[in-house]
Amino acid sequence: MSRRGENIRKRKDGRWEGRYSEKDPQTGRSTVHSVYARSYGEAKEKLSKARQSARSISKDYGTDEEICFHKVAEEWLAAVCGEKKHSTYVKYRAVYHNYIQEKVGGFLFSDLDSETLDEIFQREDQKFLSNSVRDSISCVLNQILAYAVSHHYSMAIKYSRPKRRKSPEAAEVLNLSEQTKLFQYLYEEMDIYKLGIVVCISTGLRLGEICSLKWRDIDFEEKRMSVNSTVQRIPIEGKGTRTVLLEGEPKSMFSRREIPLSDELARLLRDHHTGSGEYVINKNKPMEPRTYQNKFRKYLQSAGIKNTNFHTLRHTFATNCISGGVDIKSLSEILGHSDVKITLNRYIHPTEEIKRGHMNLLSAIYGQYLGQ
Repeated sequence: MSRRGENIRKRKDGRWEGRYSEKDPQTGRSTVHSVYARSYGEAKEKLSKARQSARSISKDYGTDEEICFHKVAEEWLAAVCGEKKHSTYVKYRAVYHNYIQEKVGGFLFSDLDSETLDEIFQREDQKFLSNSVRDSISCVLNQILAYAVSHHYSMAIKYSRPKRRKSPEAAEVLNLSEQTKLFQYLYEEMDIYKLGIVVCISTGLRLGEICSLKWRDIDFEEKRMSVNSTVQRIPIEGKGTRTVLLEGEPKSMFSRREIPLSDELARLLRDHHTGSGEYVINKNKPMEPRTYQNKFRKYLQSAGIKNTNFHTLRHTFATNCISGGVDIKSLSEILGHSDVKITLNRYIHPTEEIKRGHMNLLSAIYGQYLGQ
């Protein structure tokens, strides 16, 4: 392992290697160079002289290896704010300020290398973070490092994404009995709020997507629904714990999609379309996601079903599609995934009944071999 912050390491052949970056006067890009020595002290001295020489040669070209990590991070966040969705900026800002700034914000880029970052962000205390948070840290950290290379000509550094502690657990789905109870309750004295739950378990819509669904997104003639927006609560910068309800574009470019509607679902939506109000669920403004999730929990309680997360409806829809023979590619597009692997790994959870059906099918095939 290299000496922390010095880019000096002992090689397997016994020599000490020191690395530094130097800007090419012709291309304006940085390249990594090495010095070698028989001892750590000699390598440190050689590295210091090499860095001084590199700074002298490239000082007219804007090389700034001594720039502070926090300064670059703030520049990068400002760029993200102007280029990406506001919700994405808020998420990246929170990840940086909560998990990265305190650990490396005061470092100079000349004092950082991949091994140092691995040591800092893969310590024992980091292991208590969820896989999702650890993935977010890796994403933000590497984007800041890449920004430093492209805008400040610093030496290229790559942070290795930590290995996931374990495979993600299968998400919870409603079993057949629970689905029966839920549908029976929803269809009894159905209103627009209950219909929204039926829409989600019938199409796989996310909570934010159903809360921002507009009547103009539904084509009754073609029996098709377009997903063009989502809504979520995000923190207000500089306002402590205060948040604001923000309507914006879907989660990703793949989340903007069209979903065919069944005849029954199209009929239900048409019957509940009064012609007034822009939004399906809440008339003239997006539905508050927390309020709708609370309604869902009350519906579960009234139907005699254990409490579960709203996203369970999406998991249940995907599982039902697979058990009904829907091909993975079609399901992936309906769910708005960028890759079918996401659909397979995250949303498809075969039930015991489905597995037993597969085994019985195999048994029937074997029976044909025996003439049964």
